[in-house]
Amino acid sequence: MSSANPSSTPSEPSAALDLTVGPVDLTEALCNIESVSGDEKRIADAVETALRAYSHLEVTRLGNNVVARTNLGRESRVVIAGHLDTVPIAQNLPVQRIVKDGKECLWGRGTVDMKGGAAVQLVLAAELNRPNQDVTWCFYENEEVDSELNGLGIIARTQPDLLEGDFAILCEPSSAGIEGGCNGTLRVIVTTKGIAAHSARAWMGENAIHAAAPILARLAAYEPHTVTVDGLDYRESMNAVSITGGIAGNVIPDHCEVKVNYRFAPSHTPDEALAHVRELFAGFNVEVDDIAPGARPGLDSPRAQDFARVVLERSGTQPAPKYGWTDVARFAELGLPAVNFGPGNAIYAHRDDEHCPTDQIQTCYEVLKSWLK
Repeated sequence: MSSANPSSTPSEPSAALDLTVGPVDLTEALCNIESVSGDEKRIADAVETALRAYSHLEVTRLGNNVVARTNLGRESRVVIAGHLDTVPIAQNLPVQRIVKDGKECLWGRGTVDMKGGAAVQLVLAAELNRPNQDVTWCFYENEEVDSELNGLGIIARTQPDLLEGDFAILCEPSSAGIEGGCNGTLRVIVTTKGIAAHSARAWMGENAIHAAAPILARLAAYEPHTVTVDGLDYRESMNAVSITGGIAGNVIPDHCEVKVNYRFAPSHTPDEALAHVRELFAGFNVEVDDIAPGARPGLDSPRAQDFARVVLERSGTQPAPKYGWTDVARFAELGLPAVNFGPGNAIYAHRDDEHCPTDQIQTCYEVLKSWLK
């Protein structure tokens, strides 16, 4: 759980949210509450306070995670989730309204990743007191940082009953279309060893950085696959993401590490992905730095197919694959089919010029409202 933070001092006025202003205005309001990962208390307080005003919702607070549920005894339940944190601010707050490519956009940190989706959730949570199925609205912390801090993971470990359901929607940016599942991710450290020596007598040593050349050559020659999983094509990738070695400008390095990130199709297990990487780097020491399974598209469930039909009718888009890792994988581990569906183009997530077309925010709101009514 996040600890108290400097921006949540008693002297700072608490944020207030009006859930009746509509999803676009609410997106702007949410973005203007700074909530960099680890600093979500103020926004979580505002979300909790706003949701507790609605008697049809049962609200639970766990750390800086807020879960609001309807309990109408419906035959099915959907979990609709989104995170409250952002990456650090880059002089891109407060939010501005701009026109880009002829469309009105909200410009600023969080507009894409992912307070537009959170705003849609909040407006609908307030409006829909008699949805056609029970709904669990989940708002969580620390998605943008280390996995063990992730609020959705904390809920799953400590109070998993709050995430029970038949289908899940994660409001991550997907340009207002469904993106099914996600690739898995594996990061390994490939190590070479050498013998240290003075660089003036290089022949007395063995250069560990030079010894890494075959690693880079294998990566440069690697041809990633595109794997079809349940009708969606997932592009894989294998890349060096960092290389480190050497202790001084006059010392032959005796140690070098190349970090490699493999994004693998959700049809592969983490063990299969690791075996593939070890085979590629045969002859080198390979250590796992981080690994997370992917998630299959989740579109074979009746609820997912029904939702996809509404999205197609409203936005004209067919489901596509999600290449990056998202928390749909956590839902998959819980046995819950899940899809990504939210406003904003993920290409602009984390960028200084992050911006989201307002019509996408409105489309997501209308699609979910139509489906839930």
